[in-house]
Amino acid sequence: MIIESLTVGPIQANCFVVGCEDTRKAAVIDPGDEADRILMSLAEHSLKVEAIINTHGHFDHVGANRRMKEATGAPIIIHAADAGMLQSLAASAASWGMTAENSPDADRTVEDGDEISVGNITFRVLHTPGHTPGGISLYADGVVFVGDALFAGSIGRTDFPGGDYGTLINAIQNKLFTLPDDTVVYAGHMGTTTIGREKRTNPFARIG
Repeated sequence: MIIESLTVGPIQANCFVVGCEDTRKAAVIDPGDEADRILMSLAEHSLKVEAIINTHGHFDHVGANRRMKEATGAPIIIHAADAGMLQSLAASAASWGMTAENSPDADRTVEDGDEISVGNITFRVLHTPGHTPGGISLYADGVVFVGDALFAGSIGRTDFPGGDYGTLINAIQNKLFTLPDDTVVYAGHMGTTTIGREKRTNPFARIG
């Protein structure tokens, strides 16, 4: 599996290019900004985009959806509960003093337990709400892309509209912390961690 991490936009969100080495097919997870950089990364790895996947609907994670879809034709995939947020990105960004284009509508909405296949990679969708109602994590081959649900030593904010602290803790403990301890966590901001490390040390979501 090819995993390229790109930190994009003024809020420094992580976008991930995830490619299948055998088929050269790829998913772009959370294209928040800087579409040209993302497209360059795809070209450098000779990858063809098969899916644009949004872990949640905040503008810093989906702001380049339109540019990516226009450039690649790939379908936009998001949880049903966050799909409506794609049409309010400009207003949301403006409230932060920033700009963003509204996204095209989702081509596919997913629910907990669904699968998204890209070449020989199959992502299992884990519904991990709390940061947003439709937050999802994507688990495949010993790695999980968690959006803004879980960070190294922290968790996602729950004071935005649709956020709920108890819901997020429940999702972390009952969805993410049931994954193997050596699962590598790719978060929407900051660096990587592992499920085992967060179970042992995360002050917000620690168990055991």
